[in-house]
Amino acid sequence: MCSAAKPAVILLADDDEDDVILIRDSFKKSKLSNDLRVVEDGVELVDYLRRRGAFADPALSPRPDIILLDLNMPRMDGREALREIKNDPNLKDIPVIVLTTSQTHADIYRSYKDGANCFITKPVTFQSMCEIVSKLGEYWFQIVKLPED
Repeated sequence: MCSAAKPAVILLADDDEDDVILIRDSFKKSKLSNDLRVVEDGVELVDYLRRRGAFADPALSPRPDIILLDLNMPRMDGREALREIKNDPNLKDIPVIVLTTSQTHADIYRSYKDGANCFITKPVTFQSMCEIVSKLGEYWFQIVKLPED
């Protein structure tokens, strides 16, 4: 949790419906009382962050405390979205956790070079995802101090 008054807003960018369900269920099982929001690709992610189109209303698109980013998505992939986020002075301070099926050295290297805060390969089992979500919650919402709006 970001603070006692307000749960952290986590923005998940992932086009795989099964992965979204797995991650959402992992948050529930790990008892993380955060506000998990989902977009399906990099275009929606950037629109959400810049409050354009369907995300123009700030009440419907609160600024995320953390972004969970898949690399392999349609329209605009996570690599391009990461570069846009980290090159935007209004967005670059939002921590981005790459959460993807990729295990390639090139994707790992490029993600960090482009400003990702960490790189995690998606696990294949529910139990493993729960462990990762629990550790992410502990690290990002109990140990690390995130900036408040």
